[in-house]
Amino acid sequence: MQDMTIESGKREAQAAEKGERTHQRPAYLPDVDIRERKDDIVILADMPGVDEMTVAVILDKNVLSISGKVEDGFMKDHKLTLAEYGIGDFERTFTLSNEIDRDRIQASVKNGVLRLVLPKSVNAKPRTIQVRSEV
Repeated sequence: MQDMTIESGKREAQAAEKGERTHQRPAYLPDVDIRERKDDIVILADMPGVDEMTVAVILDKNVLSISGKVEDGFMKDHKLTLAEYGIGDFERTFTLSNEIDRDRIQASVKNGVLRLVLPKSVNAKPRTIQVRSEV
């Protein structure tokens, strides 16, 4: 199967799922890579400017929500002449199937990339069934 890469700019997150936002800052949909391996699924979310103190991962029933707050980073006593990069927070949700072992989900962040490891439950893992000869 051929890998497919989608190039896109920053997309603003929609607030319809959870109602209206209570802050004025824009919230962007982080770009993600999702890889399925034998024993788990790995999600890499690009969230520049977040760290372990400003990112949140919440699992509520079968909905996994990630969010991150980003500081403006503008220097005081300076006048902005040109801005090509929009500063805002990040929000995205994923619906999990029953194949994920919710008690063993792991999350880490490094250099603005959030890494989620979603282990598959024992029942969801592929297994080889031995075939025997009948007499």
